[in-house]
Amino acid sequence: MKILAVCVLGCAVVVLVGAAAVQQEKAQNDQTGINNLDKRYTLYHRGWSRINGRDFFYVRSPMTWYQAEKYCQSIGANLASVNSAHEHYWLQKLVFVATHYYKEAWIGGSDAQQKGIWFWSDGSRFRYTYWCGGEPNNSYGRQHCLQMNQGAHNCWGDLQCYARRPSICVKKRC
Repeated sequence: MKILAVCVLGCAVVVLVGAAAVQQEKAQNDQTGINNLDKRYTLYHRGWSRINGRDFFYVRSPMTWYQAEKYCQSIGANLASVNSAHEHYWLQKLVFVATHYYKEAWIGGSDAQQKGIWFWSDGSRFRYTYWCGGEPNNSYGRQHCLQMNQGAHNCWGDLQCYARRPSICVKKRC
């Protein structure tokens, strides 16, 4: 009987200590304003894939291009630049593994500063492209942001920056 009482008391202490730790962590996260996506990165570092010496992260939450870039910056990254066919293939694979199909996603290309002059938000040179036929077309003069996996060929297209898409972040590995 004494052993049972000790076991019950011990379990109660473990539960209370665990609950207190969870409450403390929740309070700290609420205090600093970390949202669910930030917590996943900050606390666990899961979901990053290394390709050609850079780390890529697929963000499932649909956002505008600007929101996606701001989110990437908040975790020390930028929307992804693509420097080769090899990288493009691996980014497509990253999206496919996460979603089970080639879902459209924002990457870091934009010509918002000057029509027809494309740049990457991470500052790298815009050398490699995989535009769909007839793209970039800047339909209605308002398509200044770059999405990948457009259409049947999963190529690139320009789109209105306020459209909501998942995205891919990139950062140089330290």
